[in-house]
Amino acid sequence: MTEETPGFEEEPDVPSGATPEDAAPKAAEPDSAKEPGPAAPAGDVQQDATQIALIAQLDQVRTALGERTADLQRLQAEYQNYRRRVERDRVTVKEIAVASLLTELLPVLDDIGRAREHAELVGGFKSVAESLETVAAKMGLQQFGKEGEPFDPTIHEALMHSYAPDVTEDTCVAILQPGYRFGERTIRPARVAVAEPQPGVQPGEKAKSADEPDTDEESGGPDEG
Repeated sequence: MTEETPGFEEEPDVPSGATPEDAAPKAAEPDSAKEPGPAAPAGDVQQDATQIALIAQLDQVRTALGERTADLQRLQAEYQNYRRRVERDRVTVKEIAVASLLTELLPVLDDIGRAREHAELVGGFKSVAESLETVAAKMGLQQFGKEGEPFDPTIHEALMHSYAPDVTEDTCVAILQPGYRFGERTIRPARVAVAEPQPGVQPGEKAKSADEPDTDEESGGPDEG
């Protein structure tokens, strides 16, 4: 029976002529050298497809949001235009109503003016007349028409016509009935007498009467015999 010496291990048999490296045990070769690596996991492919789908949905949501925003802006602009139009119409209706009321008061104001010209505006009638004129002025009624101002057919109505040597253009020489306006609206034109420049007479030159001698002609002297 053979006894093994403690502390020594039995070396493997080495063929004759082999090198020490051949005697060393070879390490196991990796599996990657034997077989090709496995394909990418299916979970990663599915995750990439999900991300692409989410990006497409996000683009659709952004497009829809832009369209709805444009619709909202358009509706807001239309609403603002509607409000301005309603406010403008409301102001116009109010102006028409006030102008209609003031037009009905014009004959009364004409009577007050004639009474004032004849010194008949006295006592309680004077107080009432002045109160009425004050209310009409607060409502926006303005009187216009003065003697000596140029004739304007848009605000004046000529009831009388004459010629005058001392005017250079059509001029209102008398106010027969004052005009009234409400804001930019002319309720009634001023009724006036108009004078035009006299034909053939320069401004500032006095017109000649029919019986005046013509001083432009030279008087002839006595005939010499």
